[in-house]
Amino acid sequence: MAALPSLRQLGYLVEVADRLNFRAAAEARFVTQSTLSAGIKELESLLGVELVERDPRGVRLTPAGEEVTRRARSLLASANDLVESARGAGVPLGGVFRMGVIPTIAPFLLTGMMTDLRAEYPDLKLHLREDITDRLLEKLRAGELDAALIALPYAISELIAIKLFRDEFWFVAHEDDPHAKKKEILVRDLEPGSVVLLEEGHCLRDHAIAACGARGAKAKGLLEATSLTTLIQMVEGGLGVTLLPELMIKAGVLKGTHLIARPFSTDIPARTVALVARPASARRAGADLLADFFQRHYRRQSKVRTASRSNKR
Repeated sequence: MAALPSLRQLGYLVEVADRLNFRAAAEARFVTQSTLSAGIKELESLLGVELVERDPRGVRLTPAGEEVTRRARSLLASANDLVESARGAGVPLGGVFRMGVIPTIAPFLLTGMMTDLRAEYPDLKLHLREDITDRLLEKLRAGELDAALIALPYAISELIAIKLFRDEFWFVAHEDDPHAKKKEILVRDLEPGSVVLLEEGHCLRDHAIAACGARGAKAKGLLEATSLTTLIQMVEGGLGVTLLPELMIKAGVLKGTHLIARPFSTDIPARTVALVARPASARRAGADLLADFFQRHYRRQSKVRTASRSNKR
């Protein structure tokens, strides 16, 4: 059987790939620079191919180095899953669980359920990381996260998605906007050029453009906001209208503003909130339990809101 690379060597390569600096990579691995450099040389000798180009201008991966690094990330994630699986046998949702969550879900879904989550799973230590979808999925594939709460549709390739609930979009505009006087809005009434969106990289932007149909995809000069707070301020300032998920509307994101939210009447645009995980992850059982908890909690919250509206009538 051919000699195989060690996890240590693969870890050194991934660190160099992430930092493109041998000194910084060595510090991150708590070894000397010469030790790390020797480990990379050993790996190159074992594989019979140059993985890293070194010259006075800096450090770069060769094409072979990029491919080996991609596979190394997967192997390291699988090794970590093996260890976590052994440690967590019998306690699928105990100990540290690292979950990523996108900004347009985190404060609106999680805020009201953390107390109940701690009560139901007292041994769980949930570590949250908020970021945009691309970066969360990259960390999930690398084994740096155990699961991620994202919004579909989104390309997740080899990962698996546990769909939690449908989250419909609402039309949002200043109270003086003519459309705000209507009880319901038709998607075809939207003027794509007037829709304010989050900047490139936020999946909410893509979902809003998709909701506008072909006209939205072709629209030029769309106004962009760097954050949800800025987006709301821009719409309140009369710079345009926007589309926001029901999850955010029901959580009171428009309180204290002069903005009005109206539902769409037909062809209602929506996103699907989902928990994404690695199929072979040691924490897959924990992810399934979390997904079930999120679904139950969301249904319970929806019933409470419906009952509250009925009592006010």
